[in-house]
Amino acid sequence: MNKNILIALGIVAIVGIGYFGFFDKSDKITNVVTVPQNETVQSEVVINDLVENVSTPPTTETESPKEEVIKTKGSYEEYNERKVINAKNGDVVLFFHASWCPSCRALNKDIEQNLSSIPDGVIILKTDYDTEKDLKKKYGVTYQHTLVQVDENGNMIKKWSGGSKLETLLAQIQ
Repeated sequence: MNKNILIALGIVAIVGIGYFGFFDKSDKITNVVTVPQNETVQSEVVINDLVENVSTPPTTETESPKEEVIKTKGSYEEYNERKVINAKNGDVVLFFHASWCPSCRALNKDIEQNLSSIPDGVIILKTDYDTEKDLKKKYGVTYQHTLVQVDENGNMIKKWSGGSKLETLLAQIQ
C-alpha cells in the first residue's frame, strides 16, 4: 500500500509540474526532488506545496473587463459602444452599412483602400444597418448608407447620406 501512495503522489507531482510548465514561465520550481521510498512525509510536503500553488493559477490581467481601446491615428473599425465612449477628442462617424447595399459596398471599398488617408483622430465605425435597430432608432436612421457624426457621449453632431468616396465623408465632418 505504501508503494501505491508514492505512485499516486508521484503522478500528482508530475501533473503539478506540468501545470506550471504550461501556465507559468517563471522559475518557481527550480529543483527536482527525489524522495527515497521510506520518507513518505517529505514527499507529501512537496506534493502539498505543489497542490497549494496549482489551486491559484497565475494571472497576467486585471479582474476588470478590458476597455475597448480606440486608436489615436485615424481608423476604420467595427462598431462597439465602448469605442464611442473612449473616443475622447476625436471625430467619430458611424457608417450604417448594409452588405446588400451597392453604395455602401462602394464606400466601404474606398475606405478600405485608403485607410492611410484617414486623418489622426478620425474614427469611422462600421455599424450593421440590419442588426443595429436601437442605434438606428436613436439617430433616426431610416435607410442604409447613412453616416452620423457623434461626440464621445454618443450625441449626434451631424447626419448625412450618400457618397462613395472617403474624401466625401471626411469633407462632411464638422
